[in-house]
Amino acid sequence: MALNPLNQRRWQNFKANKRGFFSLWLFIFLCIICLFAEFIANDKPIIINYENAYYFPTFNDYPETMFGGYFETSTDYRDPFIQEQIQENGWQIWPIIPFHYDTIIYDLSVPAPSPPSVNNWLGTDDEGRDVVARLIYGFRISLLFGLTLTIISTVIGIFFGAIQGYYGGKIDLLGQRFIEIWSGLPVLFLLIILSSIIQPNFWWLLGIMLLFSWMSLVDYIRAEFLKARNFEYVLAARALGQRNLVVMFKHIFPNTLVAAITLLPFILVSAIGTLTALDFLGFGLPPGSPSLGELVAQAKTNLQAPWLGLSAFFTLSIMLALLVFIGEAARDSFDAKK
Repeated sequence: MALNPLNQRRWQNFKANKRGFFSLWLFIFLCIICLFAEFIANDKPIIINYENAYYFPTFNDYPETMFGGYFETSTDYRDPFIQEQIQENGWQIWPIIPFHYDTIIYDLSVPAPSPPSVNNWLGTDDEGRDVVARLIYGFRISLLFGLTLTIISTVIGIFFGAIQGYYGGKIDLLGQRFIEIWSGLPVLFLLIILSSIIQPNFWWLLGIMLLFSWMSLVDYIRAEFLKARNFEYVLAARALGQRNLVVMFKHIFPNTLVAAITLLPFILVSAIGTLTALDFLGFGLPPGSPSLGELVAQAKTNLQAPWLGLSAFFTLSIMLALLVFIGEAARDSFDAKK
C-alpha cells in the first residue's frame, strides 16, 4: 500500500534518525526470536520422524508409548531411553537451546547456580534452569505485558483527555479533581497489597496496573484539545454541522499525535519497569514464571553468581534503550517543524 506524501515524509524523517532506525530493526529481530521462543528454546524436539511417521511435540502432547516407552504419561524427550528409541527408529530436530524456561537440569557438573558453559551459555539459576531460555521467555512476557498495557491505557487516556479538553467547564473541572485524587494514591503500595490478596497472573496484574497507568497521557491530550478547540478550522467544522466526536477525532486529534507518541515509549518503559519491580519483590507473576524481576532477585540472593545479575541488567538495559530510541525517532518524524 502506497503512502501519501505526508506519511512518506514522516517515514523519511524516521529513517534519517540512524539510531532510531537501527534500533527498530534490532528490536524487530529480538521480537521475532521471542515470539517463536518455543522453536528456539525448548526441551521438546521441533519435529520427530519415528517409524516413518512425523510428530510435532511443540504443538501436540504425545505419550511415551508412541516412542517405545512403557507409560501413557507425557513423553520426557530428554530421557536417554526415549532418545535411544528415536535415534534407532528415525531422527529428530532439536531447538538451538534444548531447554524450556522451567526445565531443571540435573546433570550439572557443579552445583546450581552453575557458571556459563558450552551447554548453558549464560549459566543456570539457583534452581538449575537455563538462564538464556528464561531470558528469552521473560523478554516475551515483559514485552507483551508492556505493549498491551500501553495500548489500552493510551486509548483510555486519549479518550478522557479529549473529553475534558474539548468540552471544558464542569466536565473538565470534575475530571481534573478526580485525576488529582486518583493520582495521589500510592500506586506501588496498592499494587503490592492487591497482589498479596489476589493470586497474581498476567491478566490480573494487567488490570490492576491499568487502573493507574491511563492517567499518564490525560494532561497532555487535554492541553492540546483545550488549545485547539477554538481554532478556526474547528469552528468551521462545527458550523458545517459535524458531530462533536467527528470534530474531536478527525480534526483535532491528528494534531495531538506528537504529544502522544512522545510519551508512548516512556509509558511502555514504565510498564515493563513496574512489572520487573513487582516480580523482584515477589508480588508479580506466579512463582516459576519466566521473569526478569525474578532473575534480578536471584542475583541479589546469589552474589557469588554474577552472571545472573549481568544477564538481567543487560537484557533490561538493551530492551528499554531500544524502546526509547525508537520513540525518539517516531517523535521527530511526526514533528511538524521537521
